[in-house]
Amino acid sequence: MQNHLVIIGTVWPEPTSTAAGSRMLQLIELFQKQSYKITFLSSASTSDYSYPLGNQNITTHQIKLNDSSFDALLLELNPTIVLFDRFMMEEQYGWRVAENCPNALRMLDTEDLHFLRKARETVFKQDRALVFEDYLSDTFKREIASIYRCDLSLIISEYEMELLTNLFKVDTSILHYIPFLVNPMSKKYLENIPTFLERSHFISIGNFLHEPNWQTVLQLKKLWKSIKKALPEVELHIYGSYVTEKAKQLHNEKEGFLVKGRVESVTKVFHKAKVLLAPIPYGAGLKGKLLESMLFGLPNITTTIGSEGMHGNQPWNGFLTTTDADFIEKAIDLYQNETLWKQSQENGIDLINNRFEKSLFETDFITKVNHVLANLNEHRNNNFLGQIFQHQTLQSTKFMSKWIEAKNSSL
Repeated sequence: MQNHLVIIGTVWPEPTSTAAGSRMLQLIELFQKQSYKITFLSSASTSDYSYPLGNQNITTHQIKLNDSSFDALLLELNPTIVLFDRFMMEEQYGWRVAENCPNALRMLDTEDLHFLRKARETVFKQDRALVFEDYLSDTFKREIASIYRCDLSLIISEYEMELLTNLFKVDTSILHYIPFLVNPMSKKYLENIPTFLERSHFISIGNFLHEPNWQTVLQLKKLWKSIKKALPEVELHIYGSYVTEKAKQLHNEKEGFLVKGRVESVTKVFHKAKVLLAPIPYGAGLKGKLLESMLFGLPNITTTIGSEGMHGNQPWNGFLTTTDADFIEKAIDLYQNETLWKQSQENGIDLINNRFEKSLFETDFITKVNHVLANLNEHRNNNFLGQIFQHQTLQSTKFMSKWIEAKNSSL
């Protein structure tokens, strides 16, 4: 009988808009290599930029929140594995999966640790250092409970694996590190794209609905004047989907600070630009824009938060900075120094091949999944905290959902 993966998505994947969309398609490809049948479910509306999953032989269903029609659909699908896209989906549907398909492996793709991003956002906006208590928000309690309730949680960053296992003592048996998964690269690629002298201007990119990306744009606005003063002919082109009105108001042609919105082709704009700027002030997970800059041979300058979990002990494909003054200095230097720029390109390819090449992770992941599937009862018994959370937390979630459904049906 063919194995069946059912994915419950927060949104329909938009790989041209978000790194999360690209991540989801990478996981789908991995399971399709193992001959899994795949069904994608979401209660969200599709957009013009939603990926055409049907073209990949993926069945799709629109589902409803707090509605028992989901139970009937799930019984019909009879999944081997259910993958929750972020912990909010596990909260909403996890108890239904546990009741209707108790033998299905429940897997959580965290995307990034939301409680970590939340803690960093709080201290950034309060302009202070992070302390342990900042982690312990309601988001933390919800996300950690969700991780325990699932049989396996996918963690995208080594830093986040260490945080969960070392600081919060989550057992590694219910976690699995799996970063972005990309094809290997050859340095010959660099011979077939525009050279240092054929490129011009700085670039920045990021979905404007994601708060850390908006804060990055505000950082750029603050830093740009000093960079522009040293390089008066140079412009900064800022791209990103779902550009907001407040972002459009930052557009200033005289300053060379150009807010351009959604990009038609990342490849084209990355090949035209000389340096990507990403003064990311806070966040979590891995940064898709920085991975893409390596994939397309575009050196970048970012912060230590921006590069977190990405480079290990390897040199960066550009510069990592900790202060505004350092960021400005390195941006000017990298833009003008061809030797440094070429070395940065090569560093990016080494990083891709040594840290994100898909063959490094696929076999270990599938081996782990198969082991858990083959020993599901024992695995769950060992994760006794998960059983406690399953019993206690989801009783309230379950009856709240049933109350909402009953209320809606009486209207």
